[in-house]
Parts: sequence; structure tokens; C-alpha cells
Amino acid sequence: MVQGSRGSEVESPEPSGSPPGGLVQGARVAGRHATGEGAGGSTRDASRLAEPPLRGKGARGAAGAYTVGVITPYLDGSFWNPVLKGIHEAAQQHGCRTLVMRGTPAALQAPSLARELVDGWIVVIGVDGIEQLAAERIPLVVVGTHVHQGNCPSVIPDNHSGIRSAVRHLIEHGHRRIAFVGCFHESDVRVRFEAYRVTLAEAGIPFDPALVIRSDDNWYTGGENAAPQLLAQRHACTAAVFGTDKNALGMIPLLKAAGVRIPEELAIVGFDDVPEAQAVDPPLTTVRQRFEMMGSAACDLVVSMLAGETALPDLVLTPNTLIQRLSCGCDVIRSLLDEDAASGDGAGSDLDRRMVELLLAPERLAPTTSPAAVWPGVALVLEAYSAALAGAAPPPAKELERAYLQAVGIAPDMGTSMAIVRLLRRFHERRRERLGGDAASAQRVEAFLDSAHLSLARARLNVETDAVTQLGRLVRSNYDVGLALLSGSQQESLSLSWLAKTAAIWGCLALREDATTLVVAGAYSRDGSATPPIGGRYRLEAFPPADRLPPSATSGALMMILLPIRTARRDWGILALMGPTLRELAGDEGTLGVWASLLAAALERNELVQSLSAKNAELQGAYAMERTLSETVRDLGCPLIPLLPGVLLVPLIGAIDRDRALQVLTDVAEGVGRHEARFVLLELTGVPAVDAQVAHALGQTSRAVALLGARVILVGMRPEIARSLVDVELGDLSTYSSLAAALHELTTGGLRPAGAKRGATRIA
Repeated sequence: MVQGSRGSEVESPEPSGSPPGGLVQGARVAGRHATGEGAGGSTRDASRLAEPPLRGKGARGAAGAYTVGVITPYLDGSFWNPVLKGIHEAAQQHGCRTLVMRGTPAALQAPSLARELVDGWIVVIGVDGIEQLAAERIPLVVVGTHVHQGNCPSVIPDNHSGIRSAVRHLIEHGHRRIAFVGCFHESDVRVRFEAYRVTLAEAGIPFDPALVIRSDDNWYTGGENAAPQLLAQRHACTAAVFGTDKNALGMIPLLKAAGVRIPEELAIVGFDDVPEAQAVDPPLTTVRQRFEMMGSAACDLVVSMLAGETALPDLVLTPNTLIQRLSCGCDVIRSLLDEDAASGDGAGSDLDRRMVELLLAPERLAPTTSPAAVWPGVALVLEAYSAALAGAAPPPAKELERAYLQAVGIAPDMGTSMAIVRLLRRFHERRRERLGGDAASAQRVEAFLDSAHLSLARARLNVETDAVTQLGRLVRSNYDVGLALLSGSQQESLSLSWLAKTAAIWGCLALREDATTLVVAGAYSRDGSATPPIGGRYRLEAFPPADRLPPSATSGALMMILLPIRTARRDWGILALMGPTLRELAGDEGTLGVWASLLAAALERNELVQSLSAKNAELQGAYAMERTLSETVRDLGCPLIPLLPGVLLVPLIGAIDRDRALQVLTDVAEGVGRHEARFVLLELTGVPAVDAQVAHALGQTSRAVALLGARVILVGMRPEIARSLVDVELGDLSTYSSLAAALHELTTGGLRPAGAKRGATRIA
């Protein structure tokens, strides 16, 4: 699956698979067999709501609901979050629980982590280490990429049919010089490119390699970086198909800045229909796919396998549809409407089904599914239409407003909302053609349609207002959480008391004791239900402990999330959270990752503070010892040891400052006279540093001793240190690296007293 097109900021390489063109052959469209066009069909069946919950030996033999484990490298973005939402909602309809782990199978040590809780696995895109999961011989499904290592089903979008519809649409507009822009590192884009080539060939249009523009990635930056290549071909093509919306969204501003008029000079079509596609100027024509459908299709497969059905290791394709907007020169709404959709002779016909399917496109309702199961307010809207037609009292305005809000909640795309109004208008026009009608009823219906248009626009504005308000709450909440984690005490971080500032229902922080054991360091429960005991030890396979989960976890209404807590230098452990869906729990797609990072930073900061405190204690002890030693040295002063007749040894220990230098000078001068010494050996091995100040003091001592007829010899000063003391006058001074060397010279007559000196020496 093309990760960049899913809203994630990080690229993840995929394993190479079969040639792109072969991915579609023999595959299944979710909900039905592939037709080559990829239209229609839906894995989501709202009729499951009436089915009894799927129960059995869940949690590896324990009686109760099955648990579907989901492994995903990201929780945020326009791809990842909807996929997880689709999995969770499908699991709820089946009576199953959902446990989401952030990472890859290899990074999470799967299947070790939570092995005893999970009955079936879904891996989203990040398949590193999937072989170990497959070896468990329990249900396994992959979403977003096609893998061969696990020998398991893969759910991916119908890339081939999606691009065919896009290229055919451009050809219908009269374009024959059509470029393709995409990142070929991703298998999705390679399939889309192959479909582009096949569709051109079917139309008799020669393939031109010069019109293939390769982007660096599937993110906005990929489109920005590829813009110069497409601009170089601006006069050689009249249209471009992009492998992902985000490549197109990154490039469009640069094309416009270069003077390219879109769509007059260059028609553009993307793929994915990310939220930004409808807001760009001009709005982006794109292939819409419902990422929720991929998640629900994967969950359906896992549940069917848990029920004993055999799932072949083939591809399951989810359908998509072309959404025409202004970037290709089309009407924003027209593509969502079918000329025959409004056929019928009354408001009670299949109009409600068509209205709901407009909201769900490209998903279709199952024949047994009531439209009201998806959009409860659809009947009220049709009741209002019938009232306008008959001149009766309409439903209460507030109830209608709620119905329109429901519609916008299902499909926030403004074009879709307006298509609902146009569908109603077309339905009414056809009804008038068949049955006739008076001017008064026509005016009432027109007023109703204008009101519906305004209400839908207002509902969309309310959604945006709520989003802005939610962002404000999120900023404050994240500020409070960040302040609690980074400014509070270690106890506050570990206790998880900061979760009270979030929508989390339950939490447990377990730190790694070793590679296989977790130790509970903190726990939180909003409703006071049981939590794992602090200090409790659990094997990776048994975490989080099933017997310590809140009672509300049994129904599957809440989502369990396991967040690895890591920094660059350490894997700290796992934070287990339980709450509503990701959006409700965190308020924003990327917030959970922020919490994990902040908690990891707090743990590392606490360890660093403890380490610094220990180091400070060590330094304090070392300082105390140094002071004691210094005081002892000062008490010793300048010991004078008659070593040989006429030879005086002066061992110096510790630093030599100005006061001590004066003491050495005085004591040595007195000692020379008292012991009638001809040589004074100043032993410097115990002096920590010999700098210019010390050297000057030694020089003064040497000159004073020379006046008394003796000579100073430095012992324990390495020659390189002596040479570093540039321009320091030391008088008639010799240096020896050891006491033995100096004594050897003395006993063999190599050294002469001061009266027979050969001249002053300078250490330089």
C-alpha cells in the first residue's frame, strides 16, 4: 500500500512481490468476484448488526469474545486511522474485541507480546517479521500490501481498475498526451502505472517513456521535487495522472506558480481522495477509495477464519470510484449522480438507498441492509420532501438539522452533500414529468431543496467549527499532559495520573525487566475498576493481563492500544491504554504517538536526573577527599630527606600555589644550609600539574639554592613537559624522569655542584 498517500510522514519500504500487472489476475473484489472494472461490492454489511455476537474460545482458549490483534506502524494519517476504524467497527459488529499495537511484528517481538490475548492477527503494511506470526498457525490477514512470506490473504484497493477509470475519463475529454507521475518504490504505484499503460494501449495511444515522471516518495515533497520534470514536458502533454493525491497536491502550487493553467492547459487526476483533495484550488479529481472498507474486509476475513472457514492466500480488492472535480474540467457533483438513479414514482421508492449510497460511494449497501441502518435521518429528509409536495406540516426543524449533520458525518465531502440535494431535485423533476404537479407544490419543493442545501452547508460549517474547537481542546490537553510529564516528578510520570487529562478509560505502564518480563510501574482507572498491582510481573505473552482489564473491555466497544515506549538509547516498555476510537481517545490522529514520546522522554529524563544525582554525590565525595588530601599535604609542608651525603631529597605532593611555592623556597634554602647539601632533588611525581606559575617558582628556588652553592635537580618531570614551558627561566636546572636516573648520574659523577656549573639552562 502506498504509505505516503495515507497521510503518514514516514516512508516504509515494502517487500518486492510479483510483477505489478499480475496482482489483479485471480484476485477477488471485496464482497464479490473481480470484474476487471473493480466497481461495486462492499465488505461492510450493516445487517451484521442483527447477528448474535461471535463467541467461542477467545483469548487462546478462554471463554468469551474473540480478540483481533492489529499491528500497525502508525496510528495517524488519512489512511491508518480509517483502516483502524473499519477494523474496530467490524469487530464490534461481530462481537469481538480489538487490540491495536503500534509497530511492526519484528519491533514488537510479535507474536510474543499479547500472544495469550489475541486470537487472530491483522498486519497493516509494516510486515517486517510476519513470518513468525504466520508460524503461529492462527488467522492472519495483511492490509495494504501483498506479501508472500506469510501465505495469508492480503486486502488492497483495486488499483488497476481505479487508474483505468481515471485514464479513460481523460481520454473521453479528448486527451491523448497523458503523463504519469508516481513513486515506483511502492507496489501500489507500480500496479497503477501498469494499468495506465494498458488503458493507453486499449485506446490506441502510443506509450511515451518521456511522459513518465518519477517522484521521490508518495508524500507532498515527492510532488514538489518532481515538478521540474513535469514542467519540462508541459508542452508535450495535456493531462497527468498521479499515483497519489499527495504527489498531486504537492505539485499543483508549483505548476500554478510557473503559469500552468489547470485544467485549461493541464488536466490532473489523483488517487486516494484524501481530505485535502476537495480543498485545493482547483479541487482535485481523484479516485476515491474508502480505507475503512479495507479494515472491515480484513476483520471479516479474520472472523470467518476463526469460525472455521478457509481463507485462500490470495488478494482481496476493495472497490473505488472516480470523483470528478474541477482539476480535470468536470462538474464537482456530476460524477456522483446516475441518470437512472432517480427513477421511481414516489418518495418511498429506492431513493433512500441511492441517497445513502451517495454518502458511502464507492461502497454499496447489501440488499438486506436498510438505508436507515447507515443514515438514520434519511427517512426524515424524505418525509420533509413529501410534506413539501403535499403542503403538509414538515418535521421539526431541529430534527432535520440533526439528520443533515448525520449525513455530513458519514461523508464530509461537500460535493457529496450537494449531490444529495441534486439527486432530490432530479427525482422531483422526473416525478413531475410522469405525474405532473401544480405550481404551488413546485414552489414548496424548491423552497425545501434550498433549505436542504443551506442546512447541509450549515452542517458542514458546524463540523468545521467543532473541529476547530476540538483542536483548541487538544492543544490545551497536550499542553497539560506535556507539562505533567516533563515538569512533574518521576512519580507523576509513572503513576499515569496525567491520563486524567485525556479521554482514556484505563491505562497500565509496564517497564522491561528483561527480554521476556514486564514489571508494572503505573496504572490508571477512570472508573475505579481493578488495575494490575504495582510491581506485578508479567510475561510478554500475558500482557496486558486479561483478568485486570476493566469490565467494559468485554463488550468490545472500547479499543485496547499497546504503545511501545522507546528512546534512541533504550526500550523502556509498553503503555497499555483503553478508550473509545482513536479520534475520541486522543482528539487528534498523532496524539498517542506524542504521549508515547513524551512519556519516554520523561522516563529518560528521570533516569538522567538520578544518574546526575549519583554522579554529583560521587563528585562531592571526591571533592571532600581532595580537600582532606590538600590539608594533609599542607600539613606535611615541604619534607626534607637527606638521601646521600650532600644530597637532599624533597618529595613534593599536591598542587603548588603561590603560598606553597614560597614555603618550598624557604624550607629548601634552610635545608641546604642545615644539611650542607650540594644537590637538591625536587621530586615532582606527586604534583598534578606543572604550569608556568609552578615553573617560575621552581626557577626561583633553583636560583636561591645556587647562591648557597648547591644545585637543584628536577625529578619526575617528563622531557615533553619541560619543553612545553616556553621562555621560562629555570637557571642551572636539570630534569630527570625518575629518581633512579638522577641517582645514577650523581653516583657516577655525571652531575657537578653549582660551583662547577657549565652555564644556565632554559627549558623551552
